[in-house]
Amino acid sequence: MMAFLKSDLFLRFLGGFAIGAVGMVMLQPEEPPMFGSTAVAATQSHGAAL
Repeated sequence: MMAFLKSDLFLRFLGGFAIGAVGMVMLQPEEPPMFGSTAVAATQSHGAAL
């Protein structure tokens, strides 16, 4: 098990995973998605019509 943890394959995978995780956190949009607000607006207008 220790041989696998010290292998190049595992270390490259771990490095790629870390870079991907940092990229996902840094590249998140700060605005909510456009489709979420339309679903909320449709729900609210339906409730107001009743």
